[in-house]
Amino acid sequence: MLSNVKVIRSWLLVITLISGIALLSQHALAEDDLDDDDPPPDYVLRGDGKCTVCHDENSDRPVLGIGKTKHGTVADHRTPTCTSCHGEGNSHVDSPDKALMPERTFGKNSLNPVEERNAACLACHQGGKRMHWAGSLHANRDTACTACHQIHTEQDKVRNRITQAEVCFNCHKELRTLINRPSRHPIREGKVICSDCHNPHGSAGPSNMVRDSVNDTCFTCHMEKRGPFVYNHPPAQENCAICHNPHGTTAPNLLRSRSPFLCQECHEPNTHQGSSGTLTGSYARNTLARGCLNCHTQVHGSNNHENVRNESMFQR
Repeated sequence: MLSNVKVIRSWLLVITLISGIALLSQHALAEDDLDDDDPPPDYVLRGDGKCTVCHDENSDRPVLGIGKTKHGTVADHRTPTCTSCHGEGNSHVDSPDKALMPERTFGKNSLNPVEERNAACLACHQGGKRMHWAGSLHANRDTACTACHQIHTEQDKVRNRITQAEVCFNCHKELRTLINRPSRHPIREGKVICSDCHNPHGSAGPSNMVRDSVNDTCFTCHMEKRGPFVYNHPPAQENCAICHNPHGTTAPNLLRSRSPFLCQECHEPNTHQGSSGTLTGSYARNTLARGCLNCHTQVHGSNNHENVRNESMFQR
């Protein structure tokens, strides 16, 4: 009798184990079916699962770095998604070996027109400092936003004060040599950068100046040259670039050429301006490197009220 009870218990144990295994198998199959039906999980942006299945940090085109940029701020309702810029991408996902590209790409070999690529950026980035983009020099020359900006990297070179100039020099090659001349702005050190003076997205001023004129842009740093003065030097009031080359020169103080040659472009040497220097007499001052600034120290404008002559001659 006791042996029969043991046999029955053994059979019950076996049946219980078999039932448990069967239930676990059915549950696993159900989970597999659920995984097949559910979309892949999102890693950074909303709905990026179908992109990050292939494009992770180990792929040829890593994209997860966008999570470290402003475009990856998920708490901001304005944050775009992959499909906001690249399109739905169904043809790309469904094509064999992903041979077909997404609806919109932004690389150098993109088949999409520049205007279409820029439209994806302008859908969000309008107004403010970019309000003049439509009539800007870069827009008229079909410059793509991605020609300057890197979207999927934490450090966008054009937004970094140390590396910005190198991005600009990719097109503006003639300026690379100017910033290496003896008299220059501290561009290489990152103390002054291109966007301090120029708005690459366009402006109401000439040469994409950040202010409405060249002088107003210069006065943001050189306030002491603004005036108003009792007696104004016309070229200094008209345009600083008449005398200065802000990108760099071989003459001191960013002058386009040395005095007296720079001054003689306007002031004809019919008197002492072109006289030879002497050791004695009234022209002895011209022996001191023939520098006009030896006497005319206030060339940007004079407030001298002692006598009319000194005022009009920009002397102290």
